[in-house]
Amino acid sequence: MELLRKFLAERRIRKNRLVTKDGHCNIAYVSVRYSKLFISVLDFWTTLMEMRWRYVTFHLSASFIFSWFIFGLLWYWVAIANGDLTWQNPPANQSYCVLNMFDMTGAFLQSIETQMSIGYGFRLLTPNCPSAITVFTVQCVFGTIIICFWCAVVMTKVARPKKRAKTISFSEKAVICAKQGVLCLQIRVANLRKSLTIGSQIYGKLLRTTVTPEGESIIMDQISIEFMVDSGKDNLFFVCPLTLYHVIDETSPFFHMTVDNLQYQEFELVVFLDGTAESTSSSYQVRTSYIPREIMWGYQFLPIISRNKEGKYCVDFSNFSKVVGVDTAPCAYYYHGESHVHNSSAGTDDEGFQEMEKTDQSCASNM
Repeated sequence: MELLRKFLAERRIRKNRLVTKDGHCNIAYVSVRYSKLFISVLDFWTTLMEMRWRYVTFHLSASFIFSWFIFGLLWYWVAIANGDLTWQNPPANQSYCVLNMFDMTGAFLQSIETQMSIGYGFRLLTPNCPSAITVFTVQCVFGTIIICFWCAVVMTKVARPKKRAKTISFSEKAVICAKQGVLCLQIRVANLRKSLTIGSQIYGKLLRTTVTPEGESIIMDQISIEFMVDSGKDNLFFVCPLTLYHVIDETSPFFHMTVDNLQYQEFELVVFLDGTAESTSSSYQVRTSYIPREIMWGYQFLPIISRNKEGKYCVDFSNFSKVVGVDTAPCAYYYHGESHVHNSSAGTDDEGFQEMEKTDQSCASNM
């Protein structure tokens, strides 16, 4: 019973979040002017790119079989018009349009051989019928077009950067802890391939409902969240897993949150990673999201990079999403409030105690 309740709770969370952990957007469109089928046909190329492989294979096979059948009917019509079929009892000196094509089965096989350039040599086109030459020319052109089209579909679908994006992994949880004297929200991201990504940039959007001074409620209001590493926020050197952090200062939407009220907030942090694959030069975007229950206050990630006896750098992915508890202030005011500024040379235990007491009061007043 407990497992069932947990499963239902997880399913409800997946339905409520805008972006799933694997980057899919959970949104529905209603009252659209055009139907979904019309939009899919209007932008058929994008439809094919987003279609699953089994449906692409079905449409590819159906298009070839359908075209063979249609041109088979045309070849059959050519044979009927010239009196070449068996049931028409052609004379011994009959000038056939296509040799050895006497029924619908033969017409269908003639269509396949013409469109696919097979040329077994049993059925042979003669110059006696202009209609047969016309059908032959049209089918050769159409067959070339349809083969080129489906080759382009398959090659484009195989080379999509979406597959490269699946080799980028985000940590399941985000953490909040102190870093270099400031409170930071941290996430971890890893490139699972040895090939580098060029021009990698990471940024976030905090989605929540806000109320304007005029009383207007804005659903899914987007607030920019900047992430960075120690070397900066642009052009990440993505050769190994990186721990990126967002500084929680006065301009951060997390500044007024505390360890006690974080889990009661209603927001969704969507993180984006844009980059270009080094091997294919194709750009891609990876997305994930974090809700309040997936942000752990007072924890930090375990180290995962070490050096072995040969001097090589090793990455231990077993610790990729593991965290450990650390001493962390209950709110960001401790790191940015006036009570944090004091004369360390003249400080005593009593002054330190008074400082923490003031900080706790400041946190409580802003909860």
